[in-house]
Amino acid sequence: MNKWLWPVFSVVIFMITGCGDNDATDQKLISLIQRHGLTGDPSACRIIPSIEDEKAQLGMKLFFTKTMSIPGDTACVSCHHPLLGGGDGVSIAIGTGAVDTDIFGYDRELNASEAVYYGGSTGPTQTVNSPTTYNAALQDRFMAWHGIIEAADPDAGFNGSQGGIYDPDSTYNPDNTRNIDPFAGENIPAAQSRFPVQNPIEMAGHGNEIKGLDSFGIRKILVDRLTGENNNTFLTPEQRDAWLKAFRKAYDDKEANATTLITDANIYNLISYYERTQLFIENAWKRYVEGDTTALSEDAKKGAILFFSNYDEGGANCVQCHKGDFFTDNDLHVMAVPQIGRGTQPDGDSYGREEITKDPADRYKWRTMSLLNVEKTGPWGHDGAFTSLRAMVKHMLDPSTPYDSSQIKQKGMQNLDTVEVRQQKALAQLEYNREHGISPHKAVKLSEEEVDQLVEFLKSLTDPRLNDYDFMKRWVPDYNDPESQLLNLQEAKFLPPEATQP
Repeated sequence: MNKWLWPVFSVVIFMITGCGDNDATDQKLISLIQRHGLTGDPSACRIIPSIEDEKAQLGMKLFFTKTMSIPGDTACVSCHHPLLGGGDGVSIAIGTGAVDTDIFGYDRELNASEAVYYGGSTGPTQTVNSPTTYNAALQDRFMAWHGIIEAADPDAGFNGSQGGIYDPDSTYNPDNTRNIDPFAGENIPAAQSRFPVQNPIEMAGHGNEIKGLDSFGIRKILVDRLTGENNNTFLTPEQRDAWLKAFRKAYDDKEANATTLITDANIYNLISYYERTQLFIENAWKRYVEGDTTALSEDAKKGAILFFSNYDEGGANCVQCHKGDFFTDNDLHVMAVPQIGRGTQPDGDSYGREEITKDPADRYKWRTMSLLNVEKTGPWGHDGAFTSLRAMVKHMLDPSTPYDSSQIKQKGMQNLDTVEVRQQKALAQLEYNREHGISPHKAVKLSEEEVDQLVEFLKSLTDPRLNDYDFMKRWVPDYNDPESQLLNLQEAKFLPPEATQP
């Protein structure tokens, strides 16, 4: 519904329904929707590709193929499966080097030969939770938890496609500002997809093949695999022909040779094309904002009022950071989510945005993630420290709540015995930011019933089609297709997400 229609809509609802408790709830929520200028549709005025497009189909195959990992054991989908919330269903991922590379979830375990690089631990090797790929086409400023992929000109609606992109290949100036990477790709999802393949922890491994190579050199190996250039025989001629056929089909060019079509830029732009088709925004909240007051339960409506009301009104003021129809301010904040797992620092801690800007004022800052489909994208927090949505909500209301490490069931998780020390450091930074006007966050004491209402509202942001396998299988390749069998696509072994959660 257009925003100018809301005053009329509000009056009509009031006249029809009278002034009972339910009606008063609707009136208050409608007023908040008007105040925050919400339309319900974060995709308005954007060009969203279709999963049926041939480029999206090829991007899906590149996303799913183990050929894109140097050891040949991992794919992009290993950490970002469309049937696992666009992530992997665990707190912190294990990328390359798993005992069984097709196992997803809490049973995924690191091979002992790879574990030597991580102090012998067979647990998670990365330092952050795998962010969802859902609604990648709606991202306009950052990718990655600390924003190392950043649009230089983050105007709404462009997906970082104008003005250039900063990424891990950007050079630094003396003042620690970054330079635009001229090879970043068409948009920020494309820029992001270039880096897991060259990261030893994620997809590149620790073999001799990559020693001494920069990210361009590692990615060149992958291109050579698909084309056969430089006598690369990783694939059979039949497999290379299958890839060339797929590229010719996607680019509608039956004559082009492999070196013309199978390029570094095309590969990651195609992966981005696939990711950008994952638009899942048709939720109950959208229906409510567009005029269907029956779309939400009474508890969800009350939770929405808490979410959108400011502190002075008795609300939780979540909207100060999770704003707009995409539920994010596209910024980074300190919220004192305690670091679990290895971390990036010698003591197991991670410093967030500071590791990009080199500015101590950015310590413990992490991205404000969109809340669309948040029910499906757990575990929650930059490191998956919270394994229930309710626990995450309670932490956001009051980050000083002591962390309960017993919620972590993932095998081999490191540094749980010292998590309290790291939480206190992050809390000290949050308190400093509050005192100096850097952070607007205040602790909010809600009743257990009100917490439940907030959670119910967040669940209303789930697109119900995510529960429909017949719908979601469009984002999973057909493994029985003869061509797919030649492309070394990863077929995951995992239980449904609710069965893999602790």
